[in-house]
Amino acid sequence: MKSKRTRLDRFISDQVGINRRDVKPLLAQGRIIVDGAVARDSQQVIHQFTHVVLDERVLLAHTPHYFMMNKPPGVVSATKDRRHPTVIELMKNPDRVDAHIAGRLDFNSSGLLLLTNDGQWSRNLFAPENKIAKKYRVTVEKPLTEDYIRAFAKGMYFNYEGITTRPAKLNIMSEFVAEVSLVEGRYHQIKRMFGRFRNPVLKLHRVSVGSLSLDPTLKLGYYRALSGLELKRLGANYQHTPYLF
Repeated sequence: MKSKRTRLDRFISDQVGINRRDVKPLLAQGRIIVDGAVARDSQQVIHQFTHVVLDERVLLAHTPHYFMMNKPPGVVSATKDRRHPTVIELMKNPDRVDAHIAGRLDFNSSGLLLLTNDGQWSRNLFAPENKIAKKYRVTVEKPLTEDYIRAFAKGMYFNYEGITTRPAKLNIMSEFVAEVSLVEGRYHQIKRMFGRFRNPVLKLHRVSVGSLSLDPTLKLGYYRALSGLELKRLGANYQHTPYLF
């Protein structure tokens, strides 16, 4: 079963090979257990992480996984690539199963990358309409001025897409380093915004997504599972609670 939701009777029918009308007697007899409780409603909606048991036979028991990685430069944010190593290949075999990247980083970019098998979680977290800020530390070739702050805050028109970027916050840290906070992720957006000033980006490092900051003890190329508290805080950013059972 993939991430889409479905009715309990349809799921049981597909898994066991019986008609949907034959599911109701099973429910009446208390033979179907959903998330540890006896199921009674044939129209109950289940998802990929619902735990479903029929007569002590487990029909569905997928476990959600949520990881943060400190992505190194020179690694592709993809599951497969013929030319370069991928972030999935940096993970141990058991953790690779069904994992996908939530919010990619460019090949030469580094920093906080999220990986999960929970499609709803990743889609909501990076949906522009949820306005969850992603913060990046950017090193550029030429000195920064106050003009950058005003231009980023105003938004920039990208002729290729025919859109104006949403307001972005730029904080100058030093002559050549700034922190940029975005609530969207257009193609090479930060590099293109600095490109308006003909100022090449030398380094791009993501430091946070919403309330979640990159673990400072996490070395480049390493990853770890998110804690329950981290997931709860991230979920609060867009009114969604991850599937944790």
